[in-house]
Amino acid sequence: MKALHIITGLGVGGAEQQLRLLLRHLPVASEVVTLTNPGPVADGLTADGVRVTHLGMAGNRDLAALPRLARHIRHGRYDLVHTHLYRACLYGRIAARLAGVRAVVATEHSLGDSQMEGRPLTAGVRTLYLLGERLGRSTVAVSPTVAARLARWGVPEPRIAVVPNGIDLARFAFDPDARRRTRDRLGLPADAFVIGGVGRLIPGKRFDLLIRALARLPAGCRLLLVGGGPEEPALRRAAREAGVAGRVLFAGERPYLPDGSSGPALPALAAAMDVLAAPSPEEAFGLAVVEALAAGLPVRYTSCPALEDLPPGAAPHAVRVPCDAGAYARALAEVRAAGPGPRTAPEAARHYCVTRSAARLMDVYTAALARTVPPSRSPEGVIPS
Repeated sequence: MKALHIITGLGVGGAEQQLRLLLRHLPVASEVVTLTNPGPVADGLTADGVRVTHLGMAGNRDLAALPRLARHIRHGRYDLVHTHLYRACLYGRIAARLAGVRAVVATEHSLGDSQMEGRPLTAGVRTLYLLGERLGRSTVAVSPTVAARLARWGVPEPRIAVVPNGIDLARFAFDPDARRRTRDRLGLPADAFVIGGVGRLIPGKRFDLLIRALARLPAGCRLLLVGGGPEEPALRRAAREAGVAGRVLFAGERPYLPDGSSGPALPALAAAMDVLAAPSPEEAFGLAVVEALAAGLPVRYTSCPALEDLPPGAAPHAVRVPCDAGAYARALAEVRAAGPGPRTAPEAARHYCVTRSAARLMDVYTAALARTVPPSRSPEGVIPS
């Protein structure tokens, strides 16, 4: 089987890094087209031996990119096309049809109740999405929660398959040496209580709430924000206004896998943390939460379908907190008072092992090529424990 993955961009983001990780575990000859922004993940894919083509799309309405993409698909003689993120799903499905490829799979990474990929949902976005969806064979939801949202939108349930995001458990396993080295490199005191926040710096992630919570905590507490985005200037300003600018560290975008760039990768940063706080009120999966659990961290979160779709008790050290600065300050103070616990991964993290996600995706590919629909599975059945 020869597959082409089409994605909107390859900057450091959850969907982009998930694609790179999955390609390491899929037994399929794969190539990638990025419509825009090759970015660091493109470099990582190339280092992994994956051919990456930059289409050079100028914007959402660059219709000239469509025939270029169709020609690329036709010349590549791909058996299957897999699209990722809204713009790539729309253009990729149409181009695949123009090129004569009928086995088209799309993954919906970031569909919330009121937003998609951090942007407000509109009637026009939904209409275009549903029109494009009909051109594919299967739409992959990263959680049963997203599957239910797609069904409410009008996507026929037999066309929806649940393939959760996967994580590399071994890579996130706690390493005390990495914790010490990373803290030294970042200038974090060995005895500091470090609160982690991981994700795009956009308003919907509500990292401003963590800054306000930090201002209510003792001076020995630090906030380590991992990610980049347009909200960074506003967050820096909020930290200054709250009087905690010296206690907030912006680590920038960090890769999931080492890529030869300066600075530690995400697993080393997780090792340096004492707790992960995820105040976003709306998520499609909650990858940062699951990765933190794999690193053995206690987690305080507001929305995480990856946990909410599992049986109770799968993540005993993950506690839901209202999206409120005072509530987070109290919850984080309780974690600090309890002291460090064993840094072992709970069942919830093991449930999302990337090898299992890759195996489930292969089921979807096989069904798409055979012109059949994959069987519906419960959250427990998606990845057997």
